[in-house]
Amino acid sequence: MSSIRLFILGSLAQHGEMHGHQLRLLAEEEHVHLWTDITVGSVYGAIKRLASEGLIDVVRVEREGNFPERQIYAISASGRDALAGIRLDQLTSVTFKPDPFDLALTRLDGERLDDMPHVIEGRIAALQALLADTEAANDRALPHLTLSESFAMKHRAHRMRGELDWQRELLAAMPDIVADERRHNEQGRAPLPTVTPVHADNPEAGSRPATADRASVPKSAPGLPSPTSSTHTPPETPPRKATTHV
Repeated sequence: MSSIRLFILGSLAQHGEMHGHQLRLLAEEEHVHLWTDITVGSVYGAIKRLASEGLIDVVRVEREGNFPERQIYAISASGRDALAGIRLDQLTSVTFKPDPFDLALTRLDGERLDDMPHVIEGRIAALQALLADTEAANDRALPHLTLSESFAMKHRAHRMRGELDWQRELLAAMPDIVADERRHNEQGRAPLPTVTPVHADNPEAGSRPATADRASVPKSAPGLPSPTSSTHTPPETPPRKATTHV
């Protein structure tokens, strides 16, 4: 959602007033579907949402020949504020979305483990074809791109090469992975970790080891007899001398 908003607001800020069809043609011309998460068909719906939020304004209505009337849009002051926030967020956020393949790799079918090398080989072939198409499209577009746009287009190709390197590494390790999966299937998976039940009267009692509420105080000092294990014998009283009366 942020990407299509950034595209429309940024295009109006950069190119000036435009109608919806011009924005759609610009999206097609820049091939945004190849290097962003924007679909060209989503442009019109996003324009309506931005207009309803006051981020873009209808400045006039035009008609060319027999074509239907077209509303001309311009970015509003609040739209420029929103654009600045979206742009900063997109430039500073580091995002790598989880690949569903990773979860599937950890839940392999024990009956079809021998098929896995062929599956990975197919993925590598598909990635190589996609990379070739991407690089060819980049080469065709390069003469028409600014320097920043050319780097944005190259980014997708660089990420594909990184994915290809990882897939090749995975393919090389597949015999060991298959053997490891079979060993675990024969021996059984490790038991799930247990959780100590939580007591209703003390929710924290089951979540941590029992400890004394207060530090224990020693009953006696080191080296001295314990009062519970020794008997105190008072010293003997010396005999009194007899008193002589004169």
